[in-house]
Amino acid sequence: MPTHNLTLIPPPGESGIPFDRAAIRLHPDDNAAIARTTLAPGQTLRLSDAQTITIAQTIPSGHKFALRAIPAGQAIRRYGQIIGAASVDIAPGEHVHTHNLGVHEFERPNEWGADARPPAYVPETERRLFMGYRRPDGRAGTRNMIAVISTVNCSAHTVRQIAHHFTRERLAGYPNVDGVIALAHHAGCATRAGGADYVLLQRVLAGMARHPNVAACVLVGLGCEANQMADLIRNHALDTRGESRAPVLLTIQEEGGIRRTVQAGIAAVETLLPVVNATPRSPQPVSELMVALQCGGSDGWSGVTANPALGLAADRLVQHGGSVVLAETPEIYGAEHLLARRAVSAEVAGKLMEKVRWWEAHAARLNLEIDNNPSPGNKAGGLTTIYEKSLGAIAKAGSAPLVDVFDYAAPVTARGFSFMDSPGYDPVAVTGQVAGGCNLVVFTTGRGSVFGFKPAPSIKVASNSDLYRRMEEDMDVNAGRILDGEPMQRVADDLFELMIAVASGRQTKSEAQDVGEAEFNPWMLGGVL
Repeated sequence: MPTHNLTLIPPPGESGIPFDRAAIRLHPDDNAAIARTTLAPGQTLRLSDAQTITIAQTIPSGHKFALRAIPAGQAIRRYGQIIGAASVDIAPGEHVHTHNLGVHEFERPNEWGADARPPAYVPETERRLFMGYRRPDGRAGTRNMIAVISTVNCSAHTVRQIAHHFTRERLAGYPNVDGVIALAHHAGCATRAGGADYVLLQRVLAGMARHPNVAACVLVGLGCEANQMADLIRNHALDTRGESRAPVLLTIQEEGGIRRTVQAGIAAVETLLPVVNATPRSPQPVSELMVALQCGGSDGWSGVTANPALGLAADRLVQHGGSVVLAETPEIYGAEHLLARRAVSAEVAGKLMEKVRWWEAHAARLNLEIDNNPSPGNKAGGLTTIYEKSLGAIAKAGSAPLVDVFDYAAPVTARGFSFMDSPGYDPVAVTGQVAGGCNLVVFTTGRGSVFGFKPAPSIKVASNSDLYRRMEEDMDVNAGRILDGEPMQRVADDLFELMIAVASGRQTKSEAQDVGEAEFNPWMLGGVL
């Protein structure tokens, strides 16, 4: 299993730069270390009284270098796990990156359930509370919003016009309403009714319509699209009739065009505002929080600071009875066996492995390689292979047992740590997690992702202090404090407290800048007709 403590090698003696000031080795089995600061050619690092390493090339901060000679074909390890193999002979002190480290297949041990341990649950009488919105179905929201949802791309402009009418000034008289949001997309037609894209889109839209952060919604269609509103209502039992959460339905062709539909939509929202405003925040158990665990624009430090700190906070939430959801199946590739070790049953582990195998076949059909996943920004930040990226990514999920695996955007019905199948593209993945019921997002980044998401507030965690200082207006937490010597547990505790504060109404940095409308992005598999 990966070790996420910072294992510094204490160097006695006097010659050379002390290793712990210059680099970090994450696990005793690692044959590569990570440069804490940019290392110059010719610098000598002292590992022990008897061993030194001379740096061969410039090693940027967050990048790796060899601790010993690594012959071509030999596995390279970080976190104590395989991140690839040397494509050429690598000498001690040489930069280890895309030019000499490649992906190779390796056998993952089948040890399903070996690390599944029951969480140390906090007694119910001692569990934390947050100030949220209780819903008729028993769930609790962290925001109290009205959503205007397009059923098809043809109504995307219309729903934006309706929602954008309700400025902060126009909502000033409704203090318990956190906003009117537009959920628009590029799908809903030119596809087969009942096909894969149709099913995924309807699942997302239904999840948003009944989301705990959405107190009421207005559905807007064109009229002639493949994704017929009546079918959406029937397939997902959205027409509850008599409950306040039943959606208002508008069709542009029946209303007489865009202008009249916008007018009708504004009138509908104005009718809903006093109803939604009648529900104030009240104390809710923190067990009602369901957090989407996300990372984007990762760097070499993400798996060292931000992700494991989030993992500790996620474990603490699970101990309080809450739920966390990891996603992005292509970004657990090469580390899926470690999650399977935490599965509570062979059935759950099998479901996870089935998703991984589907992605292998999907990539092959499209003539893609899953190792294409690390982006240019990831690589510039020190990540090299998908295995390395995945090992850092799963750290967000802490150590709690894996209780279930869900299809994309399916309602997450299990408490504790779950996995949701999704692409690695952040907006698509988060759309599925939120549609599944996540009412809060925690998003780690090493390069500087400016992600936000409506209707679920997104807390952003910077992996290094340079990024935090440079983009402080966009970052909520500086996990780079860990590299500066602060205990990881303290950063995790601060993050946990911030999760409760944001769930209780505190604005995140992305919310303060009104970010999060464009990020709504349902997964489309293709097959446009």
